[in-house]
Formats: sequence, C-alpha cells, structure tokens
Amino acid sequence: MLGDKLGEAHGKFTSVRVLPTEGQDIWIEVSFQGTGTLVGQDITDIGTYRQTIRSGGVLYGEGHVLMMSSNGDVADWSGGGVGRPTGPGYSASYGVWGAATTSSETFKRVAQVADVIEYEVEEDGSYRWTMWEWTGAQGRG
Repeated sequence: MLGDKLGEAHGKFTSVRVLPTEGQDIWIEVSFQGTGTLVGQDITDIGTYRQTIRSGGVLYGEGHVLMMSSNGDVADWSGGGVGRPTGPGYSASYGVWGAATTSSETFKRVAQVADVIEYEVEEDGSYRWTMWEWTGAQGRG
C-alpha cells in the first residue's frame, strides 16, 4: 500500500562516466548531490547510480544514496529503478524502489518500510525526487 510521503529533494549531477561493458550491456555511472527533506528534516542528498539501456529504450539502474541531516543523522539507502528517456540530454523519468538502513532515531521510520520514488531528470542533469513509504496490504503497524 502506498503510504505517507517521506521526503523530497532536488540537485544536480556532479559526474557522469562510462563503465566497462558487461556482455551486451553498456553501463554509465552518475554521481549527484542535492538538498531536500526526509521525514521533516533538512538533508544533503549524495549518491551514485549506474544504469544501462535495455531493449526498447528502457532504462534500468541500481543506486546507493546517503541522506544526511545537519546534526549528523544518516540514512543509507539502496535500490533500483526502471525508466524511460523523455527528451534530449539526460532527460528521463523513473519509477524507483528501495530501502534504507540507519542507526538514527530521526530517520528510523525510513528504515522500517520499503519506499517508492518518482525520480525526474532534466536535460542539464538537474534532478528531483519524491519518496513515499510502501507497506504491505495491511498498511503501517
């Protein structure tokens, strides 16, 4: 069940590089940095993901993100997503799923559920995402 909104952020790609080919798959690596909120706390959002283009132009990626508050709390997120190009340059739209771990009381709610994310990228490499909790059919306990 799609639950409450957990957070949102926006930022910019900081680097893009081509990775070694794996079989028929050509992979690129994207690193990024931005700011936003997570469960009501201001965060810095830094991460890296790699993606490939599958048949039919489908984008598939896997990523790792650190979301850090100004008081030192950290949520360590990993997940994957599927998307499609939406225009020139880096323009794309993704549906993303993932989960986070944390030892922080501030971010513990994020570690108690899976999450789904709408991740949008503009031609120039600027991005924005919105995250919701994703629970079982019975909802949050």
